[in-house]
Amino acid sequence: MEKIIECENITHYYGKRLIYENLSFEVQKGKVLGLLGKNGTGKTTIINILNGYLKPRSGVCRLFGEEMEQITPQTKARIGLLLEGHVQHTYFNVQQIERFYSRFFPKWKREAYYELLKKLQVLPTQKLSTMSCGQRSQVALGLLFAQDPDLLILDDFSMGLDPGYRRLFVEYLKEYASSENKTVFLTSHIIQDMEILIDDCMIMDYGRLLLHKPVREIMDRFKRFRFTTPKRLDFSSDKEIWNCERLGNNWELYSFLPFREIEQRLVPYQVTPDCGKRIYRWKMFLLV
Repeated sequence: MEKIIECENITHYYGKRLIYENLSFEVQKGKVLGLLGKNGTGKTTIINILNGYLKPRSGVCRLFGEEMEQITPQTKARIGLLLEGHVQHTYFNVQQIERFYSRFFPKWKREAYYELLKKLQVLPTQKLSTMSCGQRSQVALGLLFAQDPDLLILDDFSMGLDPGYRRLFVEYLKEYASSENKTVFLTSHIIQDMEILIDDCMIMDYGRLLLHKPVREIMDRFKRFRFTTPKRLDFSSDKEIWNCERLGNNWELYSFLPFREIEQRLVPYQVTPDCGKRIYRWKMFLLV
């Protein structure tokens, strides 16, 4: 299958602060990859590196096979990029800004723009200067869809959307990407509803990649284990155990490991865990 995005051994610093070290990943045609993590973990940085706006300390990124510093205008035309900040032309109304942008894109599909805004109940005559941040982000997303790009790169795409509209947009984006065979690379610090949208998940922490797995594997294998003991346990050096927490004598930890392996790790403490509960809520995944 064709590789749309390739990143190989990206290492980057801001001053002396490490952002990534040897970060590697790829996105195949028609897939949706989500890069999730807290603010300040480098999500926007990798988008700037991908598009050639920022040079990493080492490593290389490619879009459609072209290296980040040598992307041709023809390839740039195949990319729909949404950065934080969204639309700034607030003197336009919804109709006017669509006509303005349509002149720059030969594959322009105005019906994609109006279809999304209709779903999100944005009025065509509404002026951008009177809109909330969430409404302006909806307009920006509609303009992006109308460009008909082969690759959509969305940086914190749901910024300003309330939970109801966010869920509606996530469902629409999934349907759009599937039906049009679009490739999507998105970042977010809000992971609610991501399981219905993305195919593969990367979770960033400060200076390191915590996780890179298919969503189906995460949903099937990631479990919570609980047990009770007055003893003090320390799993900080165990990379297979996530977020071990204590409240009184009650403990819980998270892992991809099967029950038997968790049980073996607890043998030295003379503790027996429960059988493990599968985690369906994505709020559990921003683990540090």
